[in-house]
Amino acid sequence: MSYETIREQLRALTQGIPHKTANLANASALLSMTLPDLNWVGFYLLEGETLVLGPFQGKPACIEIPMGRGVCGTAAAQDGILLVPDVHQFPGHIACDGVSRSELVMPLHKNGQVAAVLDLDSPTPGRFTEADRAGMALLQPILEALL
Repeated sequence: MSYETIREQLRALTQGIPHKTANLANASALLSMTLPDLNWVGFYLLEGETLVLGPFQGKPACIEIPMGRGVCGTAAAQDGILLVPDVHQFPGHIACDGVSRSELVMPLHKNGQVAAVLDLDSPTPGRFTEADRAGMALLQPILEALL
């Protein structure tokens, strides 16, 4: 499925719905269903200097991640989409699920500041590409509107 199609489905699923938790839960479910070869999809919401587990699809996960730590904390601190081909080679990687091998993390903003991250994990090394980065950037404005 194309990212353009996912964008339209995400928009239709969340448009006019004022419930943040429900929208983020449905967004994670949609991405989990439509993107192949993922074992975890979810959100971490920034509270102070800590990313706190939000709605997700997958195995139980780390509850708190400090800013600047692990892939999620680094993506939030650097305020940029991170593609990590092999998480075992990432300095300071936090292993919530030992099966995860590659990761894409995208910061989400509210009022111009990082407010959350979307985290995608795969059991396959090198799963995420520049095409995935561009595709996720298409979804970013819709996801940010949910915050």
